[in-house]
Amino acid sequence: MIVLQWIRFLLGTGFLLCGILVFGIELFGVFKFRYVLNRMHAAAMGDTFGIALSMIGLIILNGWNFTSVKMILVVVFLWFASPVASHVLARFEVATNEKSEGCYEDKTTKV
Repeated sequence: MIVLQWIRFLLGTGFLLCGILVFGIELFGVFKFRYVLNRMHAAAMGDTFGIALSMIGLIILNGWNFTSVKMILVVVFLWFASPVASHVLARFEVATNEKSEGCYEDKTTKV
């Protein structure tokens, strides 16, 4: 029985450490990239994946109970909300950026 608890502890801790690593890479990307859309992409992808890994680690450490169901619902909500928020921010950047006249137009269609 003690072996199973250690396996659960090591697995949960591994997921938490991987989530922290993803957050660190995301943070590096947000500060390293110069263009706002690249920064936004790094932040959105890192948040979604990092939170999912961290929550899986917490679920493993906590065991299966009602709190675990709540954590799963938080992950599902963030998987739906983060891409939508990123898309809205990207469209806002494209619509309000004055320095990029004609850079975002679709060049494949000819009128």
